[in-house]
Amino acid sequence: MLSPGWSEVVAPVAAYVIAVVATPAGISGAVLLLPFQVSVLGTPSPAVTPTNLLYNVVSTPGALYRYWRQGQTGGRLALLLIGGTLPGVIAGSVIRVKLLPGPRVFDVVVAAVLIPVGVWLLLSRPAPTDAPSRPATQIPASLLVVLAVVVGCVGGIYGIGGGAILAPVLIGSGRKPSEVAPAALASTFVTSAGGVITFTILSLHQHLSVAPDWPTGIALGVGGLAGGYTGARLQSRMPDVLIRCVVGVLVIAIGAYYLSSGLG
Repeated sequence: MLSPGWSEVVAPVAAYVIAVVATPAGISGAVLLLPFQVSVLGTPSPAVTPTNLLYNVVSTPGALYRYWRQGQTGGRLALLLIGGTLPGVIAGSVIRVKLLPGPRVFDVVVAAVLIPVGVWLLLSRPAPTDAPSRPATQIPASLLVVLAVVVGCVGGIYGIGGGAILAPVLIGSGRKPSEVAPAALASTFVTSAGGVITFTILSLHQHLSVAPDWPTGIALGVGGLAGGYTGARLQSRMPDVLIRCVVGVLVIAIGAYYLSSGLG
């Protein structure tokens, strides 16, 4: 565990690197920072959850602004995701504080979600560039909202925003990363803001460390802000297959970490 002085230096650098890698696929990087916070920075549980959500609030506007400059707004897909993840994260925040202050059981649950998603992403193949789009093969809007509610709930419990799960699912179902990334990040931003507010309200009536660790969350968020902007700018220069492989491997690795943590 790092001393406070070193934490202030290492946290933004780590967040920057993670955001550069994750942003092209629509992932803020919070899911990768959760183990880093616990093992390296020593952020206590369950405060690590709202601290991760605070990271999302600070870090994602850089990527969203860059995508907006590039004409990528997320459109209807972003609205569908937000409509599901926002109520989900509020429910997940309450569950985290009231029912699941301990991490082990849901470490296994998160692993059970992330590992199959990562495998699906690695095994799926993008449609040929000259092939016509086939919207009928994509996830129906009603099912997508239900999925977003579930993902938002998981995000409220573990502070991962939701993009880390939704983006691989959407990309694996046939949507292009250029469409998915801004929509998933917009959902992550709105959902995380709702989660931070919910946890802050809950902390007024709890004896546990429930409120966000504001200095840590802001320090990580500043690094993620710069990294997200850089990652969004690099996305157009990266082939879809490379983005799929990188994100798929990362998601599987994170899932394996949670599995070992939950069973250890």
